[in-house]
Amino acid sequence: MLDHLHIFLSAPPTVAPTDIVRKTKSITANKIFATFPGLKKKNFWGSGMWSRGYYIGTAGNVSAETIRKYIEAQKSPRKEVKTD
Repeated sequence: MLDHLHIFLSAPPTVAPTDIVRKTKSITANKIFATFPGLKKKNFWGSGMWSRGYYIGTAGNVSAETIRKYIEAQKSPRKEVKTD
């Protein structure tokens, strides 16, 4: 089951990353609930769709293509690593 998602975007430095996250969570939740109205009543009554947490990273000197490949690779099933 999916428990997170990756979003790769560019924004001007005048826009706070926290504002991007807040607006993205709000807009996507509203659209999903509008498309599937029973979902809110059944699974999310009194709570939000998204968790409060998030992670933001910057690309730095990494190319956009490298980031796209990383995100695409996340779709593949991962092998379990045993630790002792």
